Amino acid sequence: MKNSKDKPLILITNDDGFTAPGIMALVEAVEEFGEIMIVAPDSPQSGMGHAITINNPLRIHSTHYFGDHVAFNCSGTPVDCVKIGIYKLAKEKRKPDLILSGINHGSNVSTNVLYSGTMSAAIEGALSSIPSIGFSLLDYSLEADFSVAQHFVKKIVKDALTNPMKEGICLNVNIPKLPLDQIKGIKVGKQARAFWDDTFDERADPLKKNYYWLAGEFHNYDKGEDTDMWALDNAYVSVVPTQYDLTAYDCINELKNQLEE
Repeated sequence: MKNSKDKPLILITNDDGFTAPGIMALVEAVEEFGEIMIVAPDSPQSGMGHAITINNPLRIHSTHYFGDHVAFNCSGTPVDCVKIGIYKLAKEKRKPDLILSGINHGSNVSTNVLYSGTMSAAIEGALSSIPSIGFSLLDYSLEADFSVAQHFVKKIVKDALTNPMKEGICLNVNIPKLPLDQIKGIKVGKQARAFWDDTFDERADPLKKNYYWLAGEFHNYDKGEDTDMWALDNAYVSVVPTQYDLTAYDCINELKNQLEE
């Protein structure tokens, strides 16, 4: 039997908070694959993107919420959790072999990756040259059934541990809210060209002072059949390889001609 030093070290976080059902489902799905360390926010951090804490102290507390697994809740953002997990908490052991984020309650498709705390945690792992995966289930309910998601988590994590991922790349995995026998399989593709049409709901508090609540609708302008949104709309699990390099390479030569002397 392998001892803990022979097993992969898997660092797990999320953006819904360490008591969210999704992260417990993720831990349960992958504990057979390695040694687990959980570092997750002590409160919900959805929509935090790649935010880090620089003007306040970070506080961590050991917790037995995940049974025998080493686990901490952290006062910071999902990215803070990954950073402190890698460079402080796991340092005495070794660098994590895999970073997993989720399972998020709700979609993280298309340009939502830019806002997503779930995916920013995975991207931070990629920045540290650690294979990383963000998982999301298209069900916002706290009573969501994660059993189907767990099935695909196991499949994708097993593959990631068997076939090393390209350095600097993480995976964005979105799972439709469907029974297992209705999901057609996995589709690897690109993020759709889709955007929020933002609106702000103006309301008044009891003192008659106005405040605003962000709202809006998400519109898909991409008709291709190779996108994450097409896959989900057609009963597939979507997997999008994602990178942190935001350079628009196809514009470099044109701008060189315009700006360089």
